[in-house]
Amino acid sequence: MDNEVVNQLGDVAGLFDPTKLTFLVLALLALVFINKAVRRLADGLMVRLPGKRFLILQIATLFSFIWYIGGVFSLIAAIIQPPREMLIAMGGSIAVAVGIALKDVVASIIAGMVLLFDRPFQVGDRVNFDGTYGEIVSIGLRSVRLNTLDDDLVTIPNSRFITEVVSSGNAGALDMMVVTDFHLGLDEDIERAREIVYNVIVTSRFAYLKKPVVFAIEEVAVAERIAIRLRAKAYVLDVRYEKAFQSDIVVRTAKLFREAGILRPGRDQRSQGDSNLTGPKAPADQA
Repeated sequence: MDNEVVNQLGDVAGLFDPTKLTFLVLALLALVFINKAVRRLADGLMVRLPGKRFLILQIATLFSFIWYIGGVFSLIAAIIQPPREMLIAMGGSIAVAVGIALKDVVASIIAGMVLLFDRPFQVGDRVNFDGTYGEIVSIGLRSVRLNTLDDDLVTIPNSRFITEVVSSGNAGALDMMVVTDFHLGLDEDIERAREIVYNVIVTSRFAYLKKPVVFAIEEVAVAERIAIRLRAKAYVLDVRYEKAFQSDIVVRTAKLFREAGILRPGRDQRSQGDSNLTGPKAPADQA
């Protein structure tokens, strides 16, 4: 019995052999180095193949998942070489400890796997989540990173995406619909205004013309006055040009509206209305 205990203690001591631990640390560093090299390779491919950017990002993300999870387990089994019973016991103990102490992190990791295969959104998508709008730049084991249009990097736990609503603007496609509103006075020429906006859109260098340009026109309240809302729905050729496309439309349309004499609801319209009300006065002898 004493010999068996001594042998078991010797086996345990052998697991912490300095040489094995050194090799394990070096191997883990190699894992990190190779993953970073793959990331740099993916960045280079995205520059050369911009049309395949989303696919490259998704492959790189999936590689990181498999590389770290499978690599760490394989290194421990190959270098440390613990007994099978010890592996089973350690695995059970770790699972219980992690489940109790880090249940939120574990929930996010499981949610990350669900996101990877269920794919409510993808890396590169423009999404709106809980009032935060931006582009998904990475889907990690624990969290999703979203880059807003103001260049803020927002980190959101994966578990939140499982229970809350998230909307994707492009759903994996490079092009995306961009909605731009223009407000007109009630007496303005709506057909002329729509023609101007349409011509501006189709001549924009950011427009994706393989999909149609659609308009929705309705009466709305603007500053407690009734006005016409001309809503233009057009597609941008790449989601990264979303705001550049919208700015191009707004600036050029505003200029052409002024040249065409199309007034917006507000001071210009009220001034015109006031001048029409006062009008030329009748001569005193005709009063």
